[in-house]
Amino acid sequence: MVADVRVRTTAAAVLVVSVALLVGAFVLVFLVRQSISDGIAATAEQRAEAILQRGERPAPDDDLLWQITSADGTVERSGVALPDRASDDVRLPDSDDQYLVVVDSEGGSRVSVAVPVDDVDESTEALVTPLAVGLPLLVLLVGGVTWVVASRALAPVERIRREVEEITGDRLDRRVPEPASRDEIGRLARTMNQMLVRLQDSRDRQRAFVADASHELRSPVASIRQVAEVAQTHPGALPDGELAETVLAESARLQRLVDQLLLLTRADDGGGDRARQDVDLDDLALAEGRRIGRTGIAVDTKDVGPGRVRGDASALAQVVRNLTDNAARHAVGAVAVGVRESAGRVELTVDDDGPGIPDDQRERVFDRFVRLDEARARDAGGSGLGLAIVREIVTAHGGTVAVTRSKLGGARFTVRFQAGFSEPPASSAYEHHEAP
Repeated sequence: MVADVRVRTTAAAVLVVSVALLVGAFVLVFLVRQSISDGIAATAEQRAEAILQRGERPAPDDDLLWQITSADGTVERSGVALPDRASDDVRLPDSDDQYLVVVDSEGGSRVSVAVPVDDVDESTEALVTPLAVGLPLLVLLVGGVTWVVASRALAPVERIRREVEEITGDRLDRRVPEPASRDEIGRLARTMNQMLVRLQDSRDRQRAFVADASHELRSPVASIRQVAEVAQTHPGALPDGELAETVLAESARLQRLVDQLLLLTRADDGGGDRARQDVDLDDLALAEGRRIGRTGIAVDTKDVGPGRVRGDASALAQVVRNLTDNAARHAVGAVAVGVRESAGRVELTVDDDGPGIPDDQRERVFDRFVRLDEARARDAGGSGLGLAIVREIVTAHGGTVAVTRSKLGGARFTVRFQAGFSEPPASSAYEHHEAP
């Protein structure tokens, strides 16, 4: 590939230089010939004027012939008869030379002066000969220089190509060599390395996601299988209905996990277009507050005020549900939900009075399959995906989500959207699923 580019570059340079030199040579020869011709004509006119006005009579010379025709028809000449009209291409008797004839007249007298124009041809030939030899040599020199320069310029591209050829899905840790120059090739190499970093990060996240998903799916499947094996091996060992209850509970847990995995997969793929509409975030917060309150937890919704955003209604409902479920799961006995609109932004807050989240774990809780309290989260039905889904949806709607210390003593999750957000920066394919 690089060799082909080098050949095409050299050929193009040679062609352009050849055409330019050829045109320049023609122009140069034409201008030189025209200049010499004009000089000879000016010399002949000066001699004709001197003969006519000052009465000079130059000695006969092959380089200058003259003829005077007086008003009474008397002719005086230095040699052969000359024409009475000016011409730049005259052949005289007994001469093979080409002459330029100029004619001047005054008071009835007429003077014709002829000068040879052989100097024009000789000067032109003297110029054409070195051009005919020098132009091909100059073209060869330009071609050679272009080849060397193109080879040096394209050498980093060839090294990049060889390295990229060796990179596979299992070798994304490799990087292309970056030249020290800050030109287009250097920027290309740096851009490719940045792309490889993104690909490697994406692959690592995908592998971690598959491993974690496999681990999470194994748990309910193992529970179902264990109970089924006990029931098959020892009929009557289990109380009536325990097998059905276990299978039903674990299958529901499995279904929730599969739904959430599907949701995150769609988010990673960019999703599809969803209808955008005005969504009253305060209505969603009040509805989820009433739902959580039916479980016996005290829910404070006095800080819920008007707040409208533009987005996917089912996705935004998923955000509120996941946050309230997370708060209820970790709360000791109280949860607070608030919505307010200020300075063109809508803010949703969800507080609990639980143990809170350590400062060094507040970003980690939004990662997939992260449970800071593994045993309690698993017992409560948590999968470690709820907050990851929240961040995906909020980010897709152009918002932000963060966790801080709550005034109740636990954790406070704060989600901020732009009020009346008309078009999200990314497509959303979120569908409403039951929260974990």
